[in-house]
Amino acid sequence: MSDLDRGIMKFKGADNPIVIAISAALVLGTITALVVWALRTAYVVA
Repeated sequence: MSDLDRGIMKFKGADNPIVIAISAALVLGTITALVVWALRTAYVVA
C-alpha cells in the first residue's frame, strides 16, 4: 500500500498517475480562478 492510499484519498488506485493529474489540475485551476477573480475585484479590470 502506498502512502497516497492512507491520507485523505482513502480509495484503491489513489496513487494512479491519472487520478493525481486530475486532482492537481483541479487544485491549480481553482487557485488560478481565485487569483484572477481577486485581481479583477481589487483593480476592477474588465
